[in-house]
Amino acid sequence: MSINSQARKALISANGIIEKCFLPRNHSIETSAAIYKEYWHFDELSLPKDLLKRKMALPDATSKYQLKLIIEDYPYAHDGLEIWNTLREWVHDYIHIYYKDDATIKLDSELQTWWNEIRTVGHGDKKHDIGWIKLETRENLEDILTTIIWISSAHHAAVNFGQYAYAGYMPNSPTCAQRFIPDYDSVEHFQIVENPEKYFLSTLSTKVQATTVMTTVEILSTHSTEEEYLGERAIKCWTDNQEVIAAFDKFSSKVKDIEKLITNRNENPELKHRRGPANVPYTLLHPSSPPGVTGKGVPNSISI
Repeated sequence: MSINSQARKALISANGIIEKCFLPRNHSIETSAAIYKEYWHFDELSLPKDLLKRKMALPDATSKYQLKLIIEDYPYAHDGLEIWNTLREWVHDYIHIYYKDDATIKLDSELQTWWNEIRTVGHGDKKHDIGWIKLETRENLEDILTTIIWISSAHHAAVNFGQYAYAGYMPNSPTCAQRFIPDYDSVEHFQIVENPEKYFLSTLSTKVQATTVMTTVEILSTHSTEEEYLGERAIKCWTDNQEVIAAFDKFSSKVKDIEKLITNRNENPELKHRRGPANVPYTLLHPSSPPGVTGKGVPNSISI
């Protein structure tokens, strides 16, 4: 709630950081809202459905995750599917402790009210969307909870904590352009031919825009000293249910295994996309991290 409140005030507000520093200016959030209205569907937010929708995978009932990646060496998908599957198992174990059959899902009035509020109040403008999952079975609840946890943990980590590495140096990822691409034989065309570097620099963000974005992405990319990561609980007495504790310990152990797996993958010279030409390892889905700007770490929730 804290980061959402701050973002509404300073980041995505009218005349806020996004509108001041990004190319669409005062149309930035309007464009984002239009895309959300047209293309956002809850049932497509899970990682497997997302990969299928973006045609980065094909259905494959014989494979471990029921799909086959189009690009075999795809770090985000490979690491993400490990985390997705582990989250799904943890959610499955937890649900089956408290709900012994599908009938108990339908009869839980508080659970049904929670899901109804998310659909009709939290997303009131999309409450009639065809992508909402009906909450009638334990499997339905697994789909819903795993998707919500995935979006607010691993998916957010993958798109957020690498921002400073990419956009901290403005020419590497400028947020706006001050000039159009010149037409052939125009004055601007002769300028770019005569001095390409000078013309290129004249198109980029201003100093104020650049430093504003640099500061913003540094803040967004920084882990606090109090961060809690997947598989961690700062408060040991969060439950006294021994079945839940055992299920969580199993989940934590698997998260640690994923960390080792990601490290080994990054050291495998045959997986060239893990490091790329710059020889920078892909660590955005490495579950744990020390404080600071690290380019890795998957917090339990969005808590910048």
